[in-house]
Amino acid sequence: MKLAVLGVGLIGGSIGLAARERVEDIDVVGYDARPDALHAAHERGAIDRASPSVAEAVRGADAVFACAPVGALPGLVAEALSQAGEDTVVTDVGSTKRQLAAAVDDPRFIGGHPIAGAESAGVDSARADLFEGAAWYLTPSERSGGLLYERLHGLLVQLGAQPVAIDAETHDRVLAAVSHLPHVMANVLVSQAARRLTQDDERLPRVGPSFRDMTRVAGANPGIWTDIYLSNAEAIADEIDAAVHVLNQVSLWLRGEAGDALTGWSETARGDRRRLLEADLAGGPVCELTVTVPNRPGIVAQVALALGRGGVNIADMSLAPAQDMRSGAMTLWIAGQDDADRAAKLIEELGYPVASVPE
Repeated sequence: MKLAVLGVGLIGGSIGLAARERVEDIDVVGYDARPDALHAAHERGAIDRASPSVAEAVRGADAVFACAPVGALPGLVAEALSQAGEDTVVTDVGSTKRQLAAAVDDPRFIGGHPIAGAESAGVDSARADLFEGAAWYLTPSERSGGLLYERLHGLLVQLGAQPVAIDAETHDRVLAAVSHLPHVMANVLVSQAARRLTQDDERLPRVGPSFRDMTRVAGANPGIWTDIYLSNAEAIADEIDAAVHVLNQVSLWLRGEAGDALTGWSETARGDRRRLLEADLAGGPVCELTVTVPNRPGIVAQVALALGRGGVNIADMSLAPAQDMRSGAMTLWIAGQDDADRAAKLIEELGYPVASVPE
């Protein structure tokens, strides 16, 4: 397999390291507009060889990862698609998906976003285990090729990730709440604390662990994050407005010394946090489902998105067309019997028969 990585920073470098360590017979070709980054990636073993152009990097590639700031992705993905073969799957790693999905209309493109990263940037911080156990969102469209989706899904599993299908608009709304708003709040907290201490002419104190935890991502790479803020502006602004509403309510409780209200608020938050953390710990034995579907574009995306909306993770998948090419079988491996049962029900609601393979 030939893998092209366009942009060899933290994420691109980690993709290369993980692929070279975990995928058999892999050839990782890297491209970056910065020659020093390409040299560093080769020295670190993140790529087998460097390419001087996007066209050369993607030529003959089975999969292409576009790893660039959100604002640069439409141009980079378009260039990759213009040079890639008909059987090449092209994906990206951007933190927002809606604008890119609207800009690219090609069955070879499947948007992606790994929920993984580090405080430091650059290929020097890349790690082969960066994606181990991490969710990797995929945003297929109705035109996305089923076999290409299967290839990408399988490759991400080999990298250690857990692919989850989600539509682009839902992705951006969810990420606004769980990723983009926390970055906004971290910036607000550090700036407010620094301003308060300056106004009061106080010596900067040793900060506590709560402050360090809450502000770890403050000031994250401005070049990258300005693009993210602008590309998801409406959803982030909605989350900020909702947060301001809650903060105003808490302020009223504090001024009114409403102890019962504050206690109830804290208890609710503790329960919500526990539920969110438990959602990351789901597991159990892997169950196999076989789904009979018509052989037409968009079927794989339809099933994957339905399961993603239902909170079901596909551990692995395989496609097999029937001899007459009019229908085919999707084999899905789902972690946990409860999730497998829910997956079967969701697929049946789409109108496709499901058979559970006994252990």
